[in-house]
Amino acid sequence: MQLPEATNFIEQIINEELSQGKFESVNNQIQVRFPPEPNGYLHIGHVKALCINFAVKEKYNGKLNLRMDDTNPAKEDYEYVNSIVDAIKWLGFEYDKLLFASDYYDELYEIAEKFIKEGNAYVCDLSAEEITATRGTLTEAGTESPYRNRTPAENLILFRDMKAGKYPDGSKVLRAKIDMASPNINMRDPVIYRIAHVEHYRTGNKWCIYPMYDYAHPLSDAIEGITHSLCSLEFENHRPLYDWVVEKAGFKAPRPRQIEFARLNITNMLMSKRYLKKLVDEKFVRGWDDPRMPTLAGLKNRGVPPEALKKFCADVGVAKGYSVVNQAQLDSCIRDNLNENAERAMAVLNPLKLTITNYEGEELLTFEKNPLKSEEGTRQIAFSGEVYIDKNDFALVPPPKYKRLTKGSTVRLKGAYIVRCDDVKLDENGEVCELLCTYFPESKSGANLPCEVKAKGVVQWVDAKYGVDAEFRKYSPLLKDEEYPDQDYAERLNKDSEKIIYGKAEPYLFECEEGTPFQLMREGYYKTRKDEGFILSEIVSLKDSFNK
Repeated sequence: MQLPEATNFIEQIINEELSQGKFESVNNQIQVRFPPEPNGYLHIGHVKALCINFAVKEKYNGKLNLRMDDTNPAKEDYEYVNSIVDAIKWLGFEYDKLLFASDYYDELYEIAEKFIKEGNAYVCDLSAEEITATRGTLTEAGTESPYRNRTPAENLILFRDMKAGKYPDGSKVLRAKIDMASPNINMRDPVIYRIAHVEHYRTGNKWCIYPMYDYAHPLSDAIEGITHSLCSLEFENHRPLYDWVVEKAGFKAPRPRQIEFARLNITNMLMSKRYLKKLVDEKFVRGWDDPRMPTLAGLKNRGVPPEALKKFCADVGVAKGYSVVNQAQLDSCIRDNLNENAERAMAVLNPLKLTITNYEGEELLTFEKNPLKSEEGTRQIAFSGEVYIDKNDFALVPPPKYKRLTKGSTVRLKGAYIVRCDDVKLDENGEVCELLCTYFPESKSGANLPCEVKAKGVVQWVDAKYGVDAEFRKYSPLLKDEEYPDQDYAERLNKDSEKIIYGKAEPYLFECEEGTPFQLMREGYYKTRKDEGFILSEIVSLKDSFNK
């Protein structure tokens, strides 16, 4: 068979197995899965796993199951299931089946009884603390449980009593019977079932015993006919247990193969659902979809294009070794996408009034929507002779090499005219509150008229008559890793991660569809929002610090 060219070590493994005929019995059908636990929202770290799995599905014309790993009912809910489905749809991925580990509870239970009958599992009365204490260390073998040699008949009765709800939480567990002297601690009689009198969001109160991840996960893969279990590197030490569970359950070849890759780590980003949930519960952020959150819901709400996330993961690549990616690389991918696709507009975050004393009437000025895409055409902006510019674009006492407006100097209003500042009005505090200027009619942008007046700088503006009030939300990372890289997450939190500013914006921004991204010239990329008034929410800055 003609194999596609491998672009990473995972595809090399798959190609080798296909060439060896490993999957001929299943018509060379490659099957993978993405198995999140529905106890939180997906975050950017999951995008890499999604991209890897869906790339395999596409390259090998395979199948991909989205399976909810819902074996911990105390923390799981349909809210998280729906958020996961929505996030994957937003990224543009299409899975073949939506499945749940809880779909297999009956079958998992039957396999557990098979383990017991064949002497591969036993009921243990040790507490969680006692099990941990007797597990041993990396250099010392563990101690066998005093209940390890119960007979299969006795274990079967106890396990069925556990299922019937006769014992309280924590009083008994079912453990795999493997090797308490194994150099791999995961193989030292791990717990595969525990008692939990908790209502499950799907199965209700049918069960009061629930399978552990290391038991349910490999068996779910085997039941579904998964050929490759692609997961992050922290599961590498669990692979022997994965293989043991599938083999002892009696599944025949080809059994699913676990392959690990390096997870995605990004500077200044918190990528732990447990801590992200803590931020939500403690109201440090507005919710799982807060634009500062690294969740896919948050990134979507921020205005990040899904294509930029997939490009970022492609650039990072598929590797085996641990690494940390600088957030500047992610920002650069977002910026490149928006630079190409976002319309241009003008806004002023720190308004300073500028009055042109020799201008009369009004006119419409023509602007390109996107200078990189001329086919998108132009739009018109009203100009009335009174505008707002940014306070940072004027200086009474200019610093060296200052190229914006000062008293007596000239500057071009973007797409309009060159103006000269003739006088300055101060308020009661001695602060500049208005600039009185002269404009030069022959300097109109695009008119190509002879004009002796030159301007060193160009500034954005918003018409004072037609501009609208806007709230601007600027964001910085939730974590200050540069300052506190090794501290607890609470000490690394950036309490000033959101800055709210009130300014002026073109009416076009207010009139357009909510969620539209714009490059606000010389300010950054922003998304329009109307959920709490008119808000322009920052997506990413204009400054690119990533060395491509």
